[in-house]
Amino acid sequence: MGVNYAIIGGTGVYDPKLLDNMREEEVATPFGSVVVQIGQLEGREVAFLARHGRRHSVPPHLVNYRANIWALKLLGVQKVIATAAVGSLRTDFSPGEFVLVDQFLDFTKNRSATFYTGETGVLHVDMSDPYCGELRAALAEQAGKLQLGLKNGGTYVCTEGPRFETPAEISMYRLLGADVVGMTSVPEVILAKECAMCYASVAMVTNFAAGIASKILTHVEVTQNMAQMGEHLRALIFNTLQSLAVERSCLCQHAPDELGKF
Repeated sequence: MGVNYAIIGGTGVYDPKLLDNMREEEVATPFGSVVVQIGQLEGREVAFLARHGRRHSVPPHLVNYRANIWALKLLGVQKVIATAAVGSLRTDFSPGEFVLVDQFLDFTKNRSATFYTGETGVLHVDMSDPYCGELRAALAEQAGKLQLGLKNGGTYVCTEGPRFETPAEISMYRLLGADVVGMTSVPEVILAKECAMCYASVAMVTNFAAGIASKILTHVEVTQNMAQMGEHLRALIFNTLQSLAVERSCLCQHAPDELGKF
């Protein structure tokens, strides 16, 4: 029986606390090897993958997204809850709040965003519902029970990084309809969709973006705010994982169906 569930920990989320009987596996993929921790939660096998490495040693533009997602695929993962630290582009999306993003704008520049580069076929994957609606609904329900400050819906603009954005860029993203800004959701969400995984991202607002904030942005501020939100984040993720049904009724499982049909 495979590992059906996975957590991808972003900035500030390096330790899969609350998982029992932890073990570590190195998973070989065509894109490189990935170290994954696997534990149990109420009898369910859950994989934990630190996106930036345990010591945050890998910057966002150098994360091996294809290896990470393929490793989860090889383990049998079907449902992924990812975390992400984001800056807010809106005054009503305040630091300390969670956002279940449902759309993205891709402003990355140099990332491999597909598994299908021609040699293994071509897949024009549908991204009408990039972040699984079924999984987002489960997270929103648990957030309500925990009485967490959460915005259910929002557009994530993904930038290349590792630098922070300029005020001019933030003004442009706001005009395009973005609500939060980060550096990691793309291509991760696309690759998960190509692998027929249900993928949802819990974005944690750690700061206001450049031009909105009244002070300069620092990575220290981001990690400090993440640490303050950590316990609520863990409760949200683990309560959701315990509530999930094994069966899926969403369309994520059919995302790669058109591969090779043209």
